[in-house]
Amino acid sequence: MKEEKGLVFDIQGFSVHDGPGCRTLVFLSGCPLHCPWCANPEGMKKRPQLLFSRQKCRYEKSHCRRCLSVCPHGGVRQTGDPDNPLEFDHAICGKCTTFECAKACAHEAARISGQYRTTGEVMRILRRDREYWDSQGGPGFSGGEPMAQPAFLKSILTACKEEEMNTSIETTAYVEPDIFFPIMEKIDFAFIDVKHMDSDRHAKMTGVGNERILSNIEALSGSSWKGRLILRMPVIEGFNDSLENAEKLAAFMKKNGLFEINILPFHRLGTSKWEQLGKKYPYAEYLPTEEAVLEKLQEYYLDQRIACYVGDDVVY
Repeated sequence: MKEEKGLVFDIQGFSVHDGPGCRTLVFLSGCPLHCPWCANPEGMKKRPQLLFSRQKCRYEKSHCRRCLSVCPHGGVRQTGDPDNPLEFDHAICGKCTTFECAKACAHEAARISGQYRTTGEVMRILRRDREYWDSQGGPGFSGGEPMAQPAFLKSILTACKEEEMNTSIETTAYVEPDIFFPIMEKIDFAFIDVKHMDSDRHAKMTGVGNERILSNIEALSGSSWKGRLILRMPVIEGFNDSLENAEKLAAFMKKNGLFEINILPFHRLGTSKWEQLGKKYPYAEYLPTEEAVLEKLQEYYLDQRIACYVGDDVVY
């Protein structure tokens, strides 16, 4: 039988903040949402992408010209600007499939985000890491949106369950039910992101409405699924940080028998990745979420008898 193959843009071991225990996280490329605050923009598209770090470039310090000499498409050029002497034209680089510049770069200034791997290759990494997991730990799947590659994800999960691994996922749940439920049957712990309770506002910021997301959550909570579900919401200033939105989300949770939420403070850690992709980070000028805002939201959820975890302070 032919092995499934998928696009993986990162694998991180020793993760202790994305599910119970110590986990190995597999990040799959592709996402139907396009959140402008995203910390993993390299995972939005379902294709390998070129990232260029000016800080690592040795064009001036070591007079390196490797990328200039190997690029066959004219995507790399000298600018004459002493502050930014080398420029990558991402309109050209975005169409490249061979990435000669990244292969030639000895300093990882130009690098490829996204590598095609087989189920077997991923499983070999998970088996290697298994001895470092504790009794609650195991493989976790994130992105991007891991369910954007359903056949690949399901094949890995099937292999994980055959070897009795505890599985976790962080998902937007923005997929068709016939994709969502067969995958969730193989998941022991899940974070599902809820960005906003108003579908129009959700669509304006993320590119999609929230009906499919809420419908999947509602159906999952009413099913025989035995896993643990915690909803997640990144707190974004001027978007979903109001008590009005919290009230609607709390009502939805109680209606569906859900009593755990993890609110995440906004941070700008993804800024450099946006820049490396040749894009301006829309939230570059926004400040981290104020403690007072997080405390107010947490207090409200607790008053509603909903466990509210802030940031990494999740009780597993």
